[in-house]
Amino acid sequence: MIKGAMRILSYPQAIKEAIDQEMSRDHSVILLGQGVDDPKGTLGTTKGLAEKFGRERVFDTPLSEDGMTGVAIGAALARLRPIHVHIRMDFLLLAMNQIVNMAAKMRYMFGATLSVPLVIRAIIGKSWGQGPQHSQSLYPLLMNIPGLKIVAPVTPYDAKGCMIQSIRDNNPVIFMEHRLLYYQKGYVAQKPYLVPLGKARILARGPDITLVGVSSMVIECLRAREYLRETGVRAEVIDLLSLSPLDADTVIKSALKTGNLLVIDNAWLPCAAGAEIIARLCEKNLSRKIKFARMGFAFVPCPTTPSLEKEFYPNAERIAIRAFQMLFPRKKPWEPKNKKNRPEEVLFKGPF
Repeated sequence: MIKGAMRILSYPQAIKEAIDQEMSRDHSVILLGQGVDDPKGTLGTTKGLAEKFGRERVFDTPLSEDGMTGVAIGAALARLRPIHVHIRMDFLLLAMNQIVNMAAKMRYMFGATLSVPLVIRAIIGKSWGQGPQHSQSLYPLLMNIPGLKIVAPVTPYDAKGCMIQSIRDNNPVIFMEHRLLYYQKGYVAQKPYLVPLGKARILARGPDITLVGVSSMVIECLRAREYLRETGVRAEVIDLLSLSPLDADTVIKSALKTGNLLVIDNAWLPCAAGAEIIARLCEKNLSRKIKFARMGFAFVPCPTTPSLEKEFYPNAERIAIRAFQMLFPRKKPWEPKNKKNRPEEVLFKGPF
C-alpha cells in the first residue's frame, strides 16, 4: 500500500515526476536524448529538467543513435545511471549492436563485476499518419535478447513506479511508451515508490474469458470488456506490464479459471508476447483445458492513411467480436451496439 498524498496526474506528468525525483535523490542519474531540453520537453516528460539540473546532467544529443547509445553505455559503465530518450522505437534499429552486443551482455561477460544501469525510453504507436518507419513496436525482437528488461506501463501510476524501478535497476531496461497513453490520467502518489518489473497486473476480474493486452491494447481490452457486457459475458483483463521478464504464470492461472484466453499484442504476431505465452501454455500440456487465440497488427508494413490504419490495428470492437466468437462459435455474428468515441486520436497533433 502506497502511503502519502495521491493526486491525479497525466501519463507524461508521472514520467517527468519519476525522473525529477530520482535525479534529485541520486546525482548519478543523467538524462540525454534528442530534444530533452526542448521547451516542450519530449511530449512534456522532460520539460524544465534542463533548467533545474543543468546542462551537464540534462543534454540534447545529435542524430547519431548508434554513437550516442554507446556514450550512454559508457556512462553507465562509469557508474552513472543514464536515461537515454529515443523518440521513436524504430530508431533503436540504428543502435542495435550497442544494445544487443554491448549493453545486454556486459554483466555476463565480466562475471557481474560490471553493470549497465541504463534506461532506454522508446515511444511507439500510431497517430497522424506515422506510417511504416515511425510507428513500429519492436519489442518482440528485444524479448529474444537475454540481459535486457522490457517494460510497457499503461497507467500513470505504473509509469511513475516502473520508471523509478527501472532507473534503480542495475540492468539495461527498455521503457516502452505508447503515444496514445499520454492522454491517460490517474491517481499517482506524490512520494517515490517502486512497481516491480516482471509481475503482471489483473485490472478487472471475470469468469468467462481472459483478455491480455500489451501497452495501449490494455485500454482496448478494458473497452472490449464493456462491450461484452452487452452479451452477459464477464471478461478478466490482464496488463502484462513487463514483457521481459514475462509473467506468464499469472496469465495461465487466469486462463485455467476462465477456460478461454485471448492475447492482444501491440505488434506483429510472429514470435511476439502472445506467441510466447501460448507456447508456455502448450508446454504445460494445457491446450486441451484452455481455448486460446491471439490478435495483433496485420502482417504488412504500417499504413499511413487513417482508413487503412483502422484495418491494421486491433481495437476494442474487434477484440470483443473475437472473444464472442471464441465463446459462442455456433451463434450468429455479433457486434457491439454502443461504440465509444476515442477523443485521444483526435487530440494527438504530433510528436513534440
